[in-house]
Amino acid sequence: MSRMFEDQIRHNIRSTYGLIVGFIVFVTVFIYLVGYVLSVYYGDSSISVIFLVVALAMSLGMSWGSYYYSDRIVIASVGARPATWEQHRELLDIVEGLKLSSGLPAMPTVYVMDDPSPNAFATGRNPEHSAIVVTQGLLDMLNKQELEGVIGHEMGHIVNYDILLATVIAVLVGTVVIVSHFIWRMMWFGGGGRGRRNGGGGQAQLILLLVGIVFLILAPIAAQIIQLAMSRRREYLADATSVKLTRYPEGLASALEKMANYTTPVRTATGATAHLFITDPLKRRRRTSWWANLFSTHPDIYDRIDRIRAM
Repeated sequence: MSRMFEDQIRHNIRSTYGLIVGFIVFVTVFIYLVGYVLSVYYGDSSISVIFLVVALAMSLGMSWGSYYYSDRIVIASVGARPATWEQHRELLDIVEGLKLSSGLPAMPTVYVMDDPSPNAFATGRNPEHSAIVVTQGLLDMLNKQELEGVIGHEMGHIVNYDILLATVIAVLVGTVVIVSHFIWRMMWFGGGGRGRRNGGGGQAQLILLLVGIVFLILAPIAAQIIQLAMSRRREYLADATSVKLTRYPEGLASALEKMANYTTPVRTATGATAHLFITDPLKRRRRTSWWANLFSTHPDIYDRIDRIRAM
């Protein structure tokens, strides 16, 4: 089992750097293409150069920011607040105890989301800089053993370096969506320039429209592929880590059952952050076909429960 965890850690680190490089190339190429079409449309070659510089600066800046600040961005996006010893002593005691059991070098910072839907996720760039976020609904619904199971699962993501890849994905996927909206607005509100006055802008405008449409089609597909880079095997490994740390499989299994039976989505969760959570926060319908499961960010929760109880 330890060899499997070590392989997963190496895979996650390699995947993170590969993802960042791919993101830089993807954003740079498409923004440059838009700049090139605009330079033809307006008859000004400097536009393509400006767009290339902007594309490189944006992709490099977002990649650097996603590595060092993605955890803060994600935590702010879900509206989580720091847990306090006065209000969340049991939660912090559980995190501290499992931190010692897991051998983490530092205790994760703990946050609470004011949301009734039971869920949780871990974020950060490494075990020295990590955080665990839980919803108020999770604290209200679970008993101590079940909460330990969930926290043990999130500890597993931290130990296995899942948090680095998962959090970077959340920020980069959001950036792809923002870029797609930017290009769409630019297409429709670009206005008439020198190219239109010269009478040659019709064809270039059509090309720009096609480029924008292609980008809008590719953006969600790319976002889905990026999310699927988070192998769903990581959830099974985190489940196994939780059982190893708590030595009580039923705690996590029972917690997952309660979360599966709660049908209200997490209010602040989005498609870009859904893969972070221990269960699907958007509460999409259970997928029964192999094709549908192939494009799911989470493995089937009842399959996970069966596996846990078989440990």
